[in-house]
Amino acid sequence: MSSFSNPHYMYLFELKNGKQKLAYGQNPEDALDILRVRLTEAEMAQIIPDKYTRINQRKLQEYIHNLG
Repeated sequence: MSSFSNPHYMYLFELKNGKQKLAYGQNPEDALDILRVRLTEAEMAQIIPDKYTRINQRKLQEYIHNLG
């Protein structure tokens, strides 16, 4: 099955230090699961899982200054 049949979105999760972490997935939970594979436990502990914003890839440049 093609991955195009299951759309993925970009999410910005708030971090405890005021920055944001970029993730992608079919939904916010999927995006967090993907981050768990990439990040350490200490890095995951900084993410506030219920504070996120779904963004359009075309507008990513507007958020680059706040990525952490």
